[in-house]
Amino acid sequence: KTTTTRLAESALLDAGHRAGVIGTVGTRIGGRDVKTPLTTPEAPDLHGLFARMVEEGTEACAMEVSSHALVMGRVDGVVFDVAVFLNLGRDHLDFHETVEDYYAAKADLFTPERAMLGIVNIDDEHGRRLAAEATIPILTYALHDDTADWRATDVELRPDGSTFTVHGPDGLEFPGASPLAGDYNVSNTLAALASIHHAYGDETVVRDVATALAKGSGVPGRLERIDEGQPFTVVVDYAHKPDAVEAALGTLRPLTESRLIVVIGAGGDRDTGKRPIMGEISARLADHVIVTDDNPRTEDPASIRRQVLEGTTGGSASVEEIGDRRAAIERAIGLAEPGDIVVVAGKGHETGQEINGVTHPFDDRDVVREALARR
Repeated sequence: KTTTTRLAESALLDAGHRAGVIGTVGTRIGGRDVKTPLTTPEAPDLHGLFARMVEEGTEACAMEVSSHALVMGRVDGVVFDVAVFLNLGRDHLDFHETVEDYYAAKADLFTPERAMLGIVNIDDEHGRRLAAEATIPILTYALHDDTADWRATDVELRPDGSTFTVHGPDGLEFPGASPLAGDYNVSNTLAALASIHHAYGDETVVRDVATALAKGSGVPGRLERIDEGQPFTVVVDYAHKPDAVEAALGTLRPLTESRLIVVIGAGGDRDTGKRPIMGEISARLADHVIVTDDNPRTEDPASIRRQVLEGTTGGSASVEEIGDRRAAIERAIGLAEPGDIVVVAGKGHETGQEINGVTHPFDDRDVVREALARR
């Protein structure tokens, strides 16, 4: 959600359209940051933000709507012009009792009370179900299903992004590109372009936005490359659930000239069942895994690491445990050789580490830069 909304907002701005964004990385109005504490603000704050955007001449707002927000009424009173379903994986099961409950929460967005039009990813099994069950008009998009209304063909993947051809309804066709690696980011980019096209109803706008998006930078903490001139690649990514870890490592694995080194942990006070799954994926796709602390919150960090480590036993990777996250990142940077890719996963854009109710300043990107400078 963060990647798609940020791509949409930044591309609209670059194409000359005043836009806003609300989500995990924060809120921006016309390219200026506005502090908000939640991915989806509480209803009074949200309506206040919308009012401010209108006062400042904002044309469109790309907004993340979390399943929590839908259940807790934070978007009550809002009817979206376009609602987009990207995917559904194992996440937030500390809040939703089951994956079925999680799906039902997301599906509630695709009702007449909440949205006028839905755009749904039918490469995802839950998306295919939603496309059949939604009670509003639905358009579909996909990379691997020729029946979709929006498709991408001629996809060329590179470490620094991708190019492709966009096909839309009524014979619409134009070149597209993403500044982020991986076919799942082609999918995210396609979702952003489709939503902009149907929100504006103007083919010229979406073509201009596609051109701007091709020239844009990435998204904070999403496959964000840290380049200080070193002879290997370092990527910081927010992947903190199984599907995201699989997508990030699966994208980078074939791009690795030598080894894939991963620093990974799991958050405390959240779904415990995903921890060994994330360990298994890391040990299967990487060559070297360093299990460390993420945001332990109120849990025992060693216990969290132990659960992640349990999943690594069947993989082919070499595995080590370093609880201190700074030391773990420094170890990964110290191990790296020319041609390697180092992935620091879990916290992405976050600028703090939460331990026993205290958030300590910590930014993976800054720690990586410091380790590279010392090296």
